[in-house]
Amino acid sequence: MKTFVDWTDAFAGKRAPTVDRIPMWERACPRRGRLPQLTVGALLLMSLCACTVGPDFHKPQAQQIAEWSKPAKAAASQAVPETMDERWWEVFNDPKLSALSQRALSDNLDLKLASSRLQQSRAARQVVTAARYPNSAATGSYGRKRNSGEGLMDPSGHNGDSAFNLWDAGFSASWELDFWGRVRRETEAADATLEVAENDRRGVLLSVLAETAQDYIQLRGVQSTRAVTEQNLDVARHSLKLSQLRLADGVATDLDVAEAAAQVAAIESRLPALEQRQSQLINALSLLMGEPPQALFAELSTDAPVPQTPRQVAIGLPSQLAERRPDIRQAEARLHAATASIGVAKGDFYPRITLSGNLGSQAMQLSDFGSWGSRSFGIGPQLSLPLFDGGRLRGVLNLREAQQQEAAIAYQQTVLRAWHEIDDQLTAYNASQLRRDSLAEAVRQNQIALRTAQQQYVEGVVDFVNVLTVQGALLATQEQFVESSTGVSLAMVGLYKALGGGWESVYPLASAVTNNPV
Repeated sequence: MKTFVDWTDAFAGKRAPTVDRIPMWERACPRRGRLPQLTVGALLLMSLCACTVGPDFHKPQAQQIAEWSKPAKAAASQAVPETMDERWWEVFNDPKLSALSQRALSDNLDLKLASSRLQQSRAARQVVTAARYPNSAATGSYGRKRNSGEGLMDPSGHNGDSAFNLWDAGFSASWELDFWGRVRRETEAADATLEVAENDRRGVLLSVLAETAQDYIQLRGVQSTRAVTEQNLDVARHSLKLSQLRLADGVATDLDVAEAAAQVAAIESRLPALEQRQSQLINALSLLMGEPPQALFAELSTDAPVPQTPRQVAIGLPSQLAERRPDIRQAEARLHAATASIGVAKGDFYPRITLSGNLGSQAMQLSDFGSWGSRSFGIGPQLSLPLFDGGRLRGVLNLREAQQQEAAIAYQQTVLRAWHEIDDQLTAYNASQLRRDSLAEAVRQNQIALRTAQQQYVEGVVDFVNVLTVQGALLATQEQFVESSTGVSLAMVGLYKALGGGWESVYPLASAVTNNPV
């Protein structure tokens, strides 16, 4: 039977080691040989030094790159391999964005759901780990009874002719001696599953923070686009008035006036869509804050500039990626849980030895209850050994080994996807800056062209259609410039999200057995 013991060999393209068909007892504990007849004291001693079946988990070595990629043509703001700021949303220096991010940390419902799931995982771990300790119970009962005179025995001694009282109380305890480490592997798997839930909450936090920043930046971009549109609308209205005056003077024609009026109407038609988009983004932010629709309208409807990026963006070192991204940590924890589950499946092949005992008192008269003669007790080990199950245990083991292989491949895929996401975001951040700078020059030249066309139209050198053409080009490049400026800030948010930072100060690393406050 082949067993996927060392998942690192799978990454290197090697065949997984095999487990020879040797006797079951020697496979469980090779150094012990056959289990001799033991006393209860020997059983307790062995339980302290027993071996643990199944493969041991080793922390995976994440796939690394030597350094971050560098663009062929660098933009003004560049990513540098310096210590990443845990509260990266504050590098925008926008007090409103910082305040919204803080509110999302405390009021977002997705975060509260993730915290609830984490509480469930902690409770589930507590259920599993309880098997490591003895189980004890106290019992007590009283009954007024009458037995059949024709039955096997009537404890009253009257052959069922009269009723009797029965007082009974006792204390019982049992403890499974974990010789093969099955319970220890269950606990190990439960700890890893709890770590999965912890990193799931960190991943939700990262997504909430990124979505808050993205919606806020897009909102400011929409407001900037609306401001540009309104400025161009004023220019178009001025051109309309100018053409009407020239028509009155007999210099312009009705065609000039109609074209100017059409330009005004075309620009005005852009405003309702911008208002709608602003309302949608405010609602999106309200939902992230756990608020009803339009709850933040009074707070966010006032125009503000798009948050700008700093001259340098600290993104840390490539070697820190596996420690920071919650999805990589989560994939590692899933691999750990899958590895431990193999030990649980192997442990089911071997005997379960349980030490149990009870102590109690039973009497038919209350006056005799608790006396020395009413005492009862029992103590001794119990053994359960699977003999035939139709291949169920073998099937479970094969399933757990296949699940471990899947988790190992998923970990490798998660790390590789992370490198691709970061590289894409680095490229997007640089390219969006270069595009913004080019559009800034295009806006400047179109502004010069519009002033020149307007002057030449007044002087009668060019037709009014030239003014309209230049004005339309200016509006288009201004909108593209605002969009590209917004894209630069959005690309930086995407970069920080791909890097996985932001959760450290809110949900720091802690032991799996620590009940951190939610």
